[in-house]
Amino acid sequence: MQSTNIYIFKSIVTAFVVTMFFGCKNNFSEVQKVGVLQNQPIGEAEQIDLKYTELKEEDTTVHLLANLKSPKMLDYSNRAFSFSEFPEGIELKVYDENGNLTTITSDYAIVYNDTDIIDLRGNVIIATHEKDSLFTEQLYYNEKLEWVFTNEYFDFKRTTGPLHGNGFDADKSLKKYQVLEMGGSVPLDNNVPF
Repeated sequence: MQSTNIYIFKSIVTAFVVTMFFGCKNNFSEVQKVGVLQNQPIGEAEQIDLKYTELKEEDTTVHLLANLKSPKMLDYSNRAFSFSEFPEGIELKVYDENGNLTTITSDYAIVYNDTDIIDLRGNVIIATHEKDSLFTEQLYYNEKLEWVFTNEYFDFKRTTGPLHGNGFDADKSLKKYQVLEMGGSVPLDNNVPF
Protein backbone atom coordinates (compact mmCIF):
# COMPACT_ATOMS: atom_id res chain seq x y z
CA MET A 1 0.00 0.00 0.00
CA GLN A 2 2.80 2.39 0.90
CA SER A 3 4.63 1.69 -2.40
CA THR A 4 1.41 2.47 -4.26
CA ASN A 5 1.15 5.81 -2.44
CA ILE A 6 4.80 6.61 -3.26
CA TYR A 7 4.16 5.69 -6.92
CA ILE A 8 1.06 7.94 -7.04
CA PHE A 9 2.98 10.77 -5.30
CA LYS A 10 5.92 10.44 -7.79
CA SER A 11 3.46 10.45 -10.69
CA ILE A 12 1.78 13.61 -9.39
CA VAL A 13 5.15 15.36 -8.84
CA THR A 14 6.37 14.31 -12.31
CA ALA A 15 3.15 15.54 -13.95
CA PHE A 16 3.42 18.82 -12.05
CA VAL A 17 7.10 19.34 -13.00
CA VAL A 18 6.43 18.51 -16.67
CA THR A 19 3.46 20.90 -16.71
CA MET A 20 5.52 23.68 -15.12
CA PHE A 21 8.42 23.09 -17.52
CA PHE A 22 6.29 23.31 -20.64
CA GLY A 23 4.17 26.10 -19.16
CA CYS A 24 7.26 28.21 -18.44
CA LYS A 25 8.67 27.53 -21.87
CA ASN A 26 5.54 28.85 -23.55
CA ASN A 27 5.47 31.92 -21.32
CA PHE A 28 9.16 32.59 -21.93
CA SER A 29 8.68 32.39 -25.70
CA GLU A 30 5.78 34.86 -25.41
CA VAL A 31 7.97 37.21 -23.37
CA GLN A 32 10.70 36.93 -26.01
CA LYS A 33 8.19 37.85 -28.74
CA VAL A 34 7.05 40.94 -26.81
CA GLY A 35 10.67 42.06 -26.39
CA VAL A 36 11.32 41.70 -30.12
CA LEU A 37 8.17 43.61 -31.00
CA GLN A 38 9.09 46.50 -28.70
CA ASN A 39 12.50 46.80 -30.36
CA GLN A 40 11.07 46.78 -33.87
CA PRO A 41 9.76 49.90 -35.57
CA ILE A 42 6.00 50.30 -35.64
CA GLY A 43 6.23 51.70 -39.17
CA GLU A 44 8.63 51.90 -42.06
CA ALA A 45 8.56 54.23 -45.06
CA GLU A 46 10.70 54.41 -48.18
CA GLN A 47 11.41 57.32 -50.52
CA ILE A 48 9.65 59.86 -48.34
CA ASP A 49 9.06 63.38 -49.57
CA LEU A 50 7.36 65.29 -46.76
CA LYS A 51 6.31 68.91 -47.30
CA TYR A 52 5.46 71.25 -44.43
CA THR A 53 3.28 74.13 -45.59
CA GLU A 54 1.47 77.09 -44.07
CA LEU A 55 -1.66 78.87 -45.25
CA LYS A 56 -1.31 82.64 -45.15
CA GLU A 57 -4.78 84.01 -44.57
CA GLU A 58 -4.01 87.51 -45.82
CA ASP A 59 -3.33 86.31 -49.37
CA THR A 60 -4.98 82.83 -49.11
CA THR A 61 -1.93 81.09 -50.58
CA VAL A 62 -0.04 78.08 -49.33
CA HIS A 63 3.65 78.67 -48.61
CA LEU A 64 6.23 75.89 -48.44
CA LEU A 65 8.19 76.11 -45.17
CA ALA A 66 10.17 72.87 -45.30
CA ASN A 67 10.70 69.80 -47.46
CA LEU A 68 12.17 66.61 -45.98
CA LYS A 69 13.44 63.85 -48.27
CA SER A 70 14.91 60.53 -47.23
CA PRO A 71 15.33 57.07 -48.75
CA LYS A 72 14.10 55.39 -45.55
CA MET A 73 12.37 56.24 -42.27
CA LEU A 74 11.75 53.94 -39.28
CA ASP A 75 8.99 54.96 -36.84
CA TYR A 76 9.60 54.02 -33.20
CA SER A 77 6.57 55.81 -31.74
CA ASN A 78 5.74 52.55 -29.91
CA ARG A 79 8.51 53.28 -27.39
CA ALA A 80 8.19 55.23 -24.17
CA PHE A 81 10.70 57.80 -25.53
CA SER A 82 9.49 57.83 -29.14
CA PHE A 83 11.64 58.75 -32.13
CA SER A 84 11.93 58.45 -35.89
CA GLU A 85 15.16 57.17 -37.42
CA PHE A 86 16.55 57.94 -40.87
CA PRO A 87 19.29 55.29 -41.30
CA GLU A 88 20.13 56.31 -44.88
CA GLY A 89 20.28 60.06 -44.26
CA ILE A 90 18.17 63.09 -45.00
CA GLU A 91 17.96 66.18 -47.14
CA LEU A 92 15.99 68.97 -45.49
CA LYS A 93 15.18 72.19 -47.32
CA VAL A 94 13.99 75.03 -45.07
CA TYR A 95 12.50 78.24 -46.46
CA ASP A 96 12.39 81.51 -44.51
CA GLU A 97 9.60 84.10 -44.68
CA ASN A 98 11.20 85.62 -47.81
CA GLY A 99 11.47 82.28 -49.60
CA ASN A 100 15.25 82.00 -49.07
CA LEU A 101 16.47 78.40 -48.99
CA THR A 102 18.72 76.69 -46.43
CA THR A 103 19.63 73.06 -47.16
CA ILE A 104 20.64 70.56 -44.47
CA THR A 105 22.02 67.12 -45.34
CA SER A 106 23.43 64.22 -43.31
CA ASP A 107 24.17 60.51 -43.68
CA TYR A 108 22.01 59.61 -40.66
CA ALA A 109 19.38 61.31 -38.49
CA ILE A 110 17.13 60.73 -35.49
CA VAL A 111 14.16 62.94 -34.59
CA TYR A 112 13.16 62.71 -30.91
CA ASN A 113 9.42 63.40 -30.82
CA ASP A 114 9.09 64.45 -27.16
CA THR A 115 11.98 66.94 -27.17
CA ASP A 116 11.85 68.21 -30.79
CA ILE A 117 15.61 67.59 -31.05
CA ILE A 118 17.05 66.32 -34.33
CA ASP A 119 20.38 64.48 -34.10
CA LEU A 120 22.24 64.65 -37.44
CA ARG A 121 25.33 62.48 -37.96
CA GLY A 122 27.89 61.83 -40.68
CA ASN A 123 28.82 64.44 -43.29
CA VAL A 124 26.46 67.06 -41.89
CA ILE A 125 26.25 70.12 -44.13
CA ILE A 126 24.18 73.27 -43.74
CA ALA A 127 24.21 75.53 -46.80
CA THR A 128 22.45 78.91 -46.67
CA HIS A 129 21.15 81.05 -49.53
CA GLU A 130 23.98 83.50 -48.81
CA LYS A 131 26.59 80.86 -49.73
CA ASP A 132 27.65 80.23 -46.10
CA SER A 133 28.21 76.53 -45.34
CA LEU A 134 28.82 74.63 -42.11
CA PHE A 135 30.49 71.19 -42.20
CA THR A 136 30.69 68.80 -39.21
CA GLU A 137 30.25 65.14 -38.27
CA GLN A 138 27.43 65.63 -35.75
CA LEU A 139 24.97 68.44 -35.23
CA TYR A 140 21.84 68.86 -33.12
CA TYR A 141 18.90 71.00 -34.23
CA ASN A 142 16.35 72.23 -31.71
CA GLU A 143 13.12 72.73 -33.67
CA LYS A 144 11.40 74.79 -30.96
CA LEU A 145 14.26 77.25 -30.54
CA GLU A 146 15.36 77.01 -34.21
CA TRP A 147 18.92 76.60 -32.96
CA VAL A 148 21.81 74.32 -34.07
CA PHE A 149 24.72 73.19 -31.92
CA THR A 150 27.64 70.78 -31.86
CA ASN A 151 30.64 70.03 -29.67
CA GLU A 152 32.44 68.37 -32.58
CA TYR A 153 35.03 69.82 -34.95
CA PHE A 154 33.49 72.09 -37.60
CA ASP A 155 34.42 74.07 -40.70
CA PHE A 156 32.37 77.18 -41.37
CA LYS A 157 32.92 78.59 -44.85
CA ARG A 158 31.61 82.14 -44.94
CA THR A 159 31.72 84.90 -47.51
CA THR A 160 33.59 87.01 -44.92
CA GLY A 161 36.24 84.32 -44.32
CA PRO A 162 36.46 80.74 -43.06
CA LEU A 163 36.25 79.63 -39.43
CA HIS A 164 37.04 76.27 -37.91
CA GLY A 165 37.19 74.87 -34.41
CA ASN A 166 35.42 72.74 -31.84
CA GLY A 167 31.95 73.59 -30.56
CA PHE A 168 29.45 75.73 -32.44
CA ASP A 169 26.03 77.24 -31.51
CA ALA A 170 23.95 79.22 -33.99
CA ASP A 171 20.49 80.29 -35.04
CA LYS A 172 19.02 78.56 -38.09
CA SER A 173 20.30 81.25 -40.48
CA LEU A 174 23.86 80.93 -39.06
CA LYS A 175 23.91 84.71 -38.50
CA LYS A 176 24.10 84.71 -34.70
CA TYR A 177 26.67 82.19 -33.55
CA GLN A 178 29.09 81.31 -30.78
CA VAL A 179 32.26 79.25 -31.07
CA LEU A 180 33.94 77.39 -28.19
CA GLU A 181 37.42 76.89 -29.72
CA MET A 182 38.11 78.84 -32.87
CA GLY A 183 40.64 79.25 -35.64
CA GLY A 184 40.46 81.01 -39.01
CA SER A 185 40.17 84.58 -40.15
CA VAL A 186 37.92 86.97 -38.25
CA PRO A 187 37.21 90.38 -39.83
CA LEU A 188 37.17 93.30 -37.39
CA ASP A 189 35.32 96.53 -37.91
CA ASN A 190 37.64 99.38 -36.93
CA ASN A 191 34.73 101.80 -36.81
CA VAL A 192 33.11 100.09 -33.83
CA PRO A 193 33.85 101.93 -30.55
CA PHE A 194 34.91 99.93 -27.50
